[in-house]
Amino acid sequence: MKLTREEILKYIDMAIEVRENAYTPYSMFKVGAVVIGDNGNVVRGANIENASYGLSNCAERSAIFSALSQGVKKIEGIVVVADTTGPVSPCGACRQVIKEFATDDITIVLANLNKDYKVMTMEELLPYGFEL
Repeated sequence: MKLTREEILKYIDMAIEVRENAYTPYSMFKVGAVVIGDNGNVVRGANIENASYGLSNCAERSAIFSALSQGVKKIEGIVVVADTTGPVSPCGACRQVIKEFATDDITIVLANLNKDYKVMTMEELLPYGFEL
């Protein structure tokens, strides 16, 4: 999937908006994500923490799992935003989940609140990703 600069900025704005729904009383690190599904659905997600930290869920996985629950089979794009100096970097678990559900030509956009962004391929984000 190819996104124009205007589309990227629109999705970054959406991710910034949903980021405000994050539940982060422990880390105070809010993240927002927007997934573009193969069926055209656009689904948002925010990170949700838990006192038992391992039970927390990242914004990327929140958005992907919600999209799949709504009928998306594969994701054509994902945009992730956080309050970082440069574009935010997804954790390893999120990288693997993105890979599991990505189309071959997925567009991955990593950004910050200043709208500095980097567009990546799946191979760039997770070289040698796990597959069965």
